[in-house]
Amino acid sequence: MTAFYTSLNGLRNAETDLSVIANNIANAETAGFKKSSAQFADIVASGASADPRLTVGLGATVSAINQDFSLGSIEQTGRSLDLAIDGDGFFAIRDVETNETVFTRNGNLQIDGAGNLQDAPGKSVQAFPVDANGTPTSTVPADAIVPVTNAGGFALSSVTIQPNGVIQASYSDGSTEAAGRLAIADFAAPDGLRAIGQTNWEATGISGAPAYGSPGADNRGGILSGALERSNVDLAEEMVSLITAQRNFQANARAIDTSTQITQTIINLRS
Repeated sequence: MTAFYTSLNGLRNAETDLSVIANNIANAETAGFKKSSAQFADIVASGASADPRLTVGLGATVSAINQDFSLGSIEQTGRSLDLAIDGDGFFAIRDVETNETVFTRNGNLQIDGAGNLQDAPGKSVQAFPVDANGTPTSTVPADAIVPVTNAGGFALSSVTIQPNGVIQASYSDGSTEAAGRLAIADFAAPDGLRAIGQTNWEATGISGAPAYGSPGADNRGGILSGALERSNVDLAEEMVSLITAQRNFQANARAIDTSTQITQTIINLRS
């Protein structure tokens, strides 16, 4: 009966592998998505201290589902508020309902009627306050707000983001002013971030607390305006992994069938 449960573990592992691969394929066109891979470890049913050659295995178990934060391809969109990070780091965004700050690589941003810089679902982008020259005046990020009118009462006409993260606001009188500098979050162990959906992650005890800094500083990537980072899923690679996982599932199912036949033969002999 040991072989039956060993193969059953194999079926469950293959199913997990298939689920991870299916999720990767489903998000092949999701901006800022990072692929994952299932990792497995063997299980030892009993270890023979006298003779290690008698150690019996009991199959495998899922040891981890690792995220791959390698850079995805950069797609030019031409839209000034589409941003990509050319290197390490995450945009920091605050959920206005829960007041929780989460992190994303999806730089599809927008400005609402009050001048709040937000992501597509409406979370507030975090930025450092700056002086007239665009130099941060604080190390604590806050909601990025672009004044909809300048001191002269002229309306906002356009917003651009510089490679160093400075939010440049232009007004109908031809004047420009710096409205903030994007805060880029970095982590000691980004693999420890917890995915929470909508290509957002939250910090955990494994990832460590976020360290905020300006784009292009301290190994953080610079900002590419008018572009989005695509998913880092390689469909050809995922299809090969899908076939492998399917073969593993079929092999374990065949082993269960064989174990069942042997058990049935034993029962027939006893009767």
